[in-house]
Amino acid sequence: MKKVSKESNQLDQTFRILNERTNCVYQFAMLYNSYIMSEHNYGTGQKVTMIEAHILAYIEENPGTTITALARYWNRTKGAISQTVARLVDKGLVSRHKSAMNAKTVLLYPTEEGRKLSQAHKLYNTIDLSRTLNELLKECTMEEIDSFYKVLGSYIKLLK
Repeated sequence: MKKVSKESNQLDQTFRILNERTNCVYQFAMLYNSYIMSEHNYGTGQKVTMIEAHILAYIEENPGTTITALARYWNRTKGAISQTVARLVDKGLVSRHKSAMNAKTVLLYPTEEGRKLSQAHKLYNTIDLSRTLNELLKECTMEEIDSFYKVLGSYIKLLK
């Protein structure tokens, strides 16, 4: 039987502690990713993913925005944003218009149906986030929740 060095034991112990914490982040990311990628009906009868709903909300709040601006804001490639916008156009929620100043620039606008869905999503989110906060407050203090969001913000900066 091989003799395990003290350094190896310390490494294993440190790894287990750090891995347990990291696995918590991984589990959260995977569960949340599944949630945001599934389609939801926000009350209008139209089903969209959370990503589509948030991109639609951005377009509603910034009419005439571009794929480039969306990609910058959401930290995604223009190709990924273009695919999402194409789905929103296909669903009749967003329209594309060429800029009068530059024919290469495509401006994005919500359709009337898109505005309705965006508003329904905002209402749904407000209610859902309030419920989520109330559930978290059963196990965490408001200070702990605020700390979580502060750490999350710092983690996002690290990842960028």
